[in-house]
Amino acid sequence: MKKESEMIYGMHAIIEAIDAGKEIDKIIMKNDMQGRLSHDLFKAIEGRNIPIMRVPVERLDRITKKNHQGVIAFTIPVAYQHIEDIIPTLYEDGKAPFIIVLDGITDVRNFGAIARTCECAGVHAIVIPEKNSASINADAIKTSAGALLKIPVCREKNLTNAIKFLKNSGLKIVATSDKADDNYTDISYTDALAIVMGAEDIGISIENQRLCDTIVKIPIVGTISSLNVSVATGIMAYEVLKQRL
Repeated sequence: MKKESEMIYGMHAIIEAIDAGKEIDKIIMKNDMQGRLSHDLFKAIEGRNIPIMRVPVERLDRITKKNHQGVIAFTIPVAYQHIEDIIPTLYEDGKAPFIIVLDGITDVRNFGAIARTCECAGVHAIVIPEKNSASINADAIKTSAGALLKIPVCREKNLTNAIKFLKNSGLKIVATSDKADDNYTDISYTDALAIVMGAEDIGISIENQRLCDTIVKIPIVGTISSLNVSVATGIMAYEVLKQRL
């Protein structure tokens, strides 16, 4: 269950929080919620990157015993950023962008561990999708050892479009797959780069794989067929760091 301090209850309170600039991760609303206040909420989030989920009221009741009035908002301690704002700044500063893109990583502990490694390895930003992704919450921040408070996290409405933007901005897009021919150490990572990492069970979506310039594998000689995604991301990130140093 979410900690009470991470939630806002009731339509009026949530709208006021949004208008005041409070960072909202997502909003959960009961299925049959309608009326003027519901309309006002949708108007308040217009143009903002805040997903709304419609759920049975029983789910809201399981989340909290307080009087939620059919709607709960989950807050985040830091603001999500946009990758379109970060890449030009990196180029202006004379840096070769190094971005990690997470496709379908939903476990907050993996997300936190990845962020910790990324911050240590000099990754400039992490890109995640708006849906089907872990969020910045207390568990993720704790696992990251505070790295999620330091490294920019860009939550994009459409991950495929975000990858297209990176590609059009001159970044080489690299993905990992156990079916690839080239080992991860066989290619250069010194130029502008984005590495796409997928969930352990389903991997990177086909649509996003097609955008990749190169797909590499991390060799496995044991009997277990795959690595934990946070470990795999760490291996990739430190190969980049080794080459750039």
